[in-house]
Amino acid sequence: MPKPSTRAAEHDRMADSAAPARAPGVGPIGHSVIPIVNKLQDIFAQLGSSSTMDLPQVAVVGSQSSGKSSVLEALVGRDFLPRGTDICTRRPLVLQLIHLPRRSEDGGAEWGEFRHLEGQRFYDFSEIRREIQAETDREAGKNKGVSYNQICLKIFSPNVLNITLVDLPGITKVPVGDQPRDIEASIRTMILSYIKNKSCIILAVSPANADLANSDALQMARIADPDGSRTIGVITKLDIMDRGTDARNFLLGKVIPLKLGYVGVVNRSQEDIDNNRSIIDALAFEERFFRNQPAYQDLSHCCGVPQLAKKLNQILVQHIMNVLPGLKSRINAQLVAVAKEYATYGDVVESKDGKGVLLLNILAKYCEAFSSMVEGKNELSMAELSGGARIHYIFQSIFVKSLEEIDPCEDITDEDIRLAIQNATGPKSALFVPEVPFEVLVRRQISRLLDPSLQCAKFIYDELIKMSHHCLASELQRYPVLRRKMDEGDW
Repeated sequence: MPKPSTRAAEHDRMADSAAPARAPGVGPIGHSVIPIVNKLQDIFAQLGSSSTMDLPQVAVVGSQSSGKSSVLEALVGRDFLPRGTDICTRRPLVLQLIHLPRRSEDGGAEWGEFRHLEGQRFYDFSEIRREIQAETDREAGKNKGVSYNQICLKIFSPNVLNITLVDLPGITKVPVGDQPRDIEASIRTMILSYIKNKSCIILAVSPANADLANSDALQMARIADPDGSRTIGVITKLDIMDRGTDARNFLLGKVIPLKLGYVGVVNRSQEDIDNNRSIIDALAFEERFFRNQPAYQDLSHCCGVPQLAKKLNQILVQHIMNVLPGLKSRINAQLVAVAKEYATYGDVVESKDGKGVLLLNILAKYCEAFSSMVEGKNELSMAELSGGARIHYIFQSIFVKSLEEIDPCEDITDEDIRLAIQNATGPKSALFVPEVPFEVLVRRQISRLLDPSLQCAKFIYDELIKMSHHCLASELQRYPVLRRKMDEGDW
């Protein structure tokens, strides 16, 4: 194969060979749906986690050191992911590849943008790697723990196809160093939270130099996708399989069938990376490898990174087209709900005086509604006593009954009364009951009314709070913060 003279020429050749053929039933409009879904992802990310929706995407799953990073870098054609001997991907990396038309005036410029650094372009891909590492450490710490919070990276290039991938942490078995003891369970839970969604395509990456029948990635995919209808298998490191063996039967789906099939790729070795072997050279080596290996010569449709890129683009476009009607219905339902909520907010008041008048009107309506509930002028309930009627019932039935059950002379005898009178009169005889012993005796008996009185007060308080909440619900629906402060009494 003739060696390309320049990087741009090689990229042109790769782009042409990897140009996506149209999926059945998908025209030019179909290939624009991936950028639309990317915009939806950006919008929902800005709105927060409470507003997220299960959007179509490709989740990359694989064990640690399975070759996930090499596959992603080969798809981009650039070195930009953190590397190391231990776990490197510790936060989900949402990677949006955006194809740009090649223009002579910009020389085929490529750059990356992070969502958390809006407007800042990274033309040096080594800086992208450092920012991914720094952002990971900021969120997940430096103890090799993992975090669910995403890092969102867009890469604009004329040498990529429109694909959106989510690179998930590699499955690990044994904690290393100061990693959390539950690192394996945390990573598996995170992966399942992505791949269990029906709108997610699973890219299961498995190394060919390990037992493919026991692949962690394929096992995880089978849990979330039992029939294999959403899973694409990627078999890496085909060039370092034991001599005399090959992955032909796996690529043909004869061992573990997958409806979306398999793609085999050849990764750069760690030595290649240390020696700064370019991805362009690695792709050229991959092409020669598959062309020269008899086991793979008739499997060109499922071998090589360009075929993987084309396959991913086709499958993702077709998948989006399939789920688009349901996605559109869910978005329209949310739009209707938000429009109704927005209508309840009424006109926006900007001036300080206008806000003060509005607040006074709200409080006046609240007081009027509260008084109406106490006086029984609101809408009558046929289910239970409420408002003033409930308060009257508490006083006349519950409280009075409690008082009647108390014997006013219990625990006091005639001798107690006589003794108190004698102590109050000293050497004189008492013709009438003196005031002081009367107050002492009565105060002691009145203390027995404390418990039923406190219980009555609590019942009345609970009813008043219930009435207040009912009035707040109707008058302060537009202002949840003010309503909460009034609920808590903090205003």
